[in-house]
Amino acid sequence: MNPFGVDRRVLVLALARMADAVGNSFLIVVLPLYIASGRIPIEGLVGTYAAFGFEFALTEWLLIGIVLSMFGFLNSFTQPFTGRLSDRTGKRKIYILFGLALLGAASGAYAFASSYWAVLLLRVLQGVGAAFTIPCTVALVNELATTSTRGNNFGVFNTFRLIGFGFGPIVAGVVVETWGFNAAFAVAVVGAFASFALVTLLVSDPERPETSAGDDLSIAVRGPGEKLLDPVFALGVGTVAMGICIAMFATLEGQINARLDQGTFLFGIQFGAVTIANVVFQIPIGRGSDAYGRRPFLLGGFALLVPATIAQGYVLDPWLMVLTRFVLGIAVAMVFAPSLAVAGDLAREGESGTTLSVLTMAFGLGIAIGPLASGFLERFGFAVPFLAGGVLAVLSLGLVATQVEETREGRAGTAPTAPQD
Repeated sequence: MNPFGVDRRVLVLALARMADAVGNSFLIVVLPLYIASGRIPIEGLVGTYAAFGFEFALTEWLLIGIVLSMFGFLNSFTQPFTGRLSDRTGKRKIYILFGLALLGAASGAYAFASSYWAVLLLRVLQGVGAAFTIPCTVALVNELATTSTRGNNFGVFNTFRLIGFGFGPIVAGVVVETWGFNAAFAVAVVGAFASFALVTLLVSDPERPETSAGDDLSIAVRGPGEKLLDPVFALGVGTVAMGICIAMFATLEGQINARLDQGTFLFGIQFGAVTIANVVFQIPIGRGSDAYGRRPFLLGGFALLVPATIAQGYVLDPWLMVLTRFVLGIAVAMVFAPSLAVAGDLAREGESGTTLSVLTMAFGLGIAIGPLASGFLERFGFAVPFLAGGVLAVLSLGLVATQVEETREGRAGTAPTAPQD
């Protein structure tokens, strides 16, 4: 029995995702610097273009936003298919390994990229790789849980995943400034390889019928009874907004550093503060949602997301920005594990990959839209992207409050029951 009260395979999957997240989060900080450094020529792409009677400016920041967003778009739109594929075949492990191999190979190839289009293509391949690893991994975590332990399972899994994702950007700043870009790409490769090794050696698929999933690929939108929307779909919409609020920050790295008179290292700390907050709060919030219910945490999280998002547009002190991002991370922690637990509670047997892919797809879509949105909206004022994110957070709070019911009626003081290894 491990001290986190989860199945050994869940802990291994969490460690594997942590190793992979370190490498992948490196790229969120490194790629904007890599493109802006002049090593990737983009001068011929920057300019004003006309299409369908409209003119639009393709700026350096928008080009960077496109690269960052491409990962999320490919990742998001492919996940329902990969999740359904793993449900239909009854296999998770083989798809996880394939995705990790693709992620690692593309990370190493950045060192040899000589054009913007090559960087964009590699980001596309990484998006496809993530589309295989994410829904299959989350489905395994769900299938190894019960209703009374699901929140804890996702809390532990997200904590370790986010340790990698949060500390990766901090370390990335040091690696780039000390050893250069190639060293950063090498770290991303090592992270994917470590994850691949852990899954290969220590994770196995649970036994289940190969045809237990249905043939319908569609996502439920209409809700039961008097509800307008399906609760998982409503949480998906809110998760898109949450992802946007998190990811807008990355594209504006140059402006933020100039505005706060800081370097890459401090930016890495600010970017990672969201994840550090998740590391601190995910497990207690996951266990709390098992004991006290999912809905109180969901509503509190979306309410906190509103001021934390808007404040990023007005903070003028580097360490106050760290605090603001930390509060944003608390809001995300209150939403993330309980949302996955709700989807897991409602998933039919054999369809975990499909149902939970709605939320993992939504988060990836938000992470994809965020950099593009901030790259486009910053021309109207630095605070405008963050104000827009705050509006989305308000709308999400209303949506979840009216469309999502409680799925876990816990009793105060009741601790989740830990599964046996």
